[in-house]
Amino acid sequence: MNCRYKLFWLLLGMLCTMAGCNQNTNKHVTAPPAKDSITTWIVQGRNDELSPVTRKEYLLKAYEANSLLDVDSLANQSMSRLSLAFLDLNDSLWFRKTNADAMKMARQIKDSASLAGLHWDLAVFFNIKSVPDSAYYHFYKAKELYSLMNKPLNEARVLYNMAVIQASVKDYTGSELSTFQAIDLLKPLNEIRNLGHCYNNLGSITKELEEYNQAIAYYNQAMEYYQQLPENKALERSILNNIGVLYQEQGKDREALEYFDKVLADQGMEAPYTSQYARLLANRAYSLLRTGATTEGMDTFGRAIALQDSLADLSGLSRSHYNLATYFYENDDNQQALDHIRKAEGFALESDNNKRLLESIRLLAVLDPENASVYSGRYINLSDSLAVEERAIRNKFARIRFETDEFKAQNQLLERQRQLWIGIAAGIILLALAIFIIISQRVRNQKLNFERQQQEANLEIFNLMLAQNQKMEEGKQSEQKRISEELHDAVLGEMNGIRMVLLALNNKTDKASMEMRDKAITRLQELQEEVRTISHELNDASYQKFHNFILSLEELLKKNSEDAGIRYKLKYDEDVHWDDLSGEIKINLYRCLQECIQNAIKHGQATEIKLELQGNATQLHLEHSDNGIGFRTGRGKKGIGHRNIESRVKKLNGSWKIKSNPGKGTTVHIFVPLSSHEMKIKAAASELS
Repeated sequence: MNCRYKLFWLLLGMLCTMAGCNQNTNKHVTAPPAKDSITTWIVQGRNDELSPVTRKEYLLKAYEANSLLDVDSLANQSMSRLSLAFLDLNDSLWFRKTNADAMKMARQIKDSASLAGLHWDLAVFFNIKSVPDSAYYHFYKAKELYSLMNKPLNEARVLYNMAVIQASVKDYTGSELSTFQAIDLLKPLNEIRNLGHCYNNLGSITKELEEYNQAIAYYNQAMEYYQQLPENKALERSILNNIGVLYQEQGKDREALEYFDKVLADQGMEAPYTSQYARLLANRAYSLLRTGATTEGMDTFGRAIALQDSLADLSGLSRSHYNLATYFYENDDNQQALDHIRKAEGFALESDNNKRLLESIRLLAVLDPENASVYSGRYINLSDSLAVEERAIRNKFARIRFETDEFKAQNQLLERQRQLWIGIAAGIILLALAIFIIISQRVRNQKLNFERQQQEANLEIFNLMLAQNQKMEEGKQSEQKRISEELHDAVLGEMNGIRMVLLALNNKTDKASMEMRDKAITRLQELQEEVRTISHELNDASYQKFHNFILSLEELLKKNSEDAGIRYKLKYDEDVHWDDLSGEIKINLYRCLQECIQNAIKHGQATEIKLELQGNATQLHLEHSDNGIGFRTGRGKKGIGHRNIESRVKKLNGSWKIKSNPGKGTTVHIFVPLSSHEMKIKAAASELS
């Protein structure tokens, strides 16, 4: 019967397995545990009410389950929590393993915040294990990551921890620097508690440097911050005790007692019998003895040592016995001093308190003269080895900073190289785009054959004139220059206007466009007459042909403003007989103003032009202004238009200036002095009127 049942269940299982395989050939048979289960196991692993063995079983179960999950932010967070749980459990092996796994995950998913926290955890671990160089390294890595992520609070807290480690190996300068950097980050955040910790550390540093006044100032600053906190009693007691110890080290025991008594006056201090309370009693007892209160001092010392012994506070016991030995030695009781200093030495060795051990050995050499050489040798060897070790650790700190900065510099160099290649590629693309645009523009400009031929003909004429000028005598060069100016002001300006009109009428066949095109052709004919007029102006008499000066200016403004679609205003002094001016003054002023108008339309994109003419017995003042886009004066080379204005004004022994700013338009002032001959003409004209 049993065999048949077994055979039945075996066949049934095989059938179910085959059916499952056929339906789920691409699926895992067992799914990974839910993430909620992992969280529950981690919580159980951090439950202090369970035994360490049970807690570790939960944590290992969570680790195995978490290892089956895909790498993502939740899996990384679970692994980080596992590493902290093993750290709480004081399991160094599994903490290092889970911390390394979490770091690998964080780098894989590029989670900088998680990576910084893991460096922080590892630094705390090494600090607990008294490996200051490794602790400093991982604090430094965390600081760099928090700096890159712009998390000033976390960066400041890490800097404070770095400062504490630096102070522990007597790197006081480095500790001060790290603390001040932390303070600079904390002050804008108004982080009261952390600022108090920083100033407390500065007080401890300056106390070790025997800068007692500065130390008290820092302690008081820390107290001001702590007093702003709602739960501040323990922190205030810490500062008061520190100040008391500072006065005690200076031999000011009565002042020290005031601060120790303030701490003891706090009722909450005596309820929990902690190592801090025991040390406070010992500090107070030592000051009582030194102020002559022997009975009370010894009683208080007895209470302190008993409490420290019950709490197994080896470091505190070492300090208490050392202070008692010092007291008995100062009062010539060498036997009791010797007993206590030997106890202090033993407790210092047990607690790895090298500072107290050195002090104890040094006092032993005094109290035990027969073995003084032995103690002196021990003192020198220990002091030298500690100095070498501390120097090596400080050098490691400096090397960590240097190597990190060097690595950052290499990354910056690579980044600059990458940006350079990107810039070169972008430049090539822009150059290709510019070439494409230029070619396209040239193809479109081929439709404007008439305007192009006119420009090329004028350019050819201008080049021929320049070539001819080089062959002419030196006396004719100034005249040739004037002809060039006339061609630029009278011909090119007009042609540019005609070109813009014809460009706008291109491919238009309506009646209005035909009429405007006829008008442009008529303008060309007028331009031909202008060229002929310029040729006639080679002699002095041609200047006198320029009559009715104001009317000519108004026609110039009207003609250019109508073509460009802008407004203009003309204002002039009616008391001045403008037509009585010499032809040379009128023609040169006319050309200057013509150039100004063309610049305002062509380059300034103005919508309004104002022209004002003023004069008196000694000079003429012309002001031309527009509301165009303006430009920055004094930059770049002067164009031919500005050089022509300067040349014409110079011929008249006058001066000119230009004022302009981007977005604020342009104003040109021209000042022309009047000669005595011109003044006579003006006066005569005034008498006739």
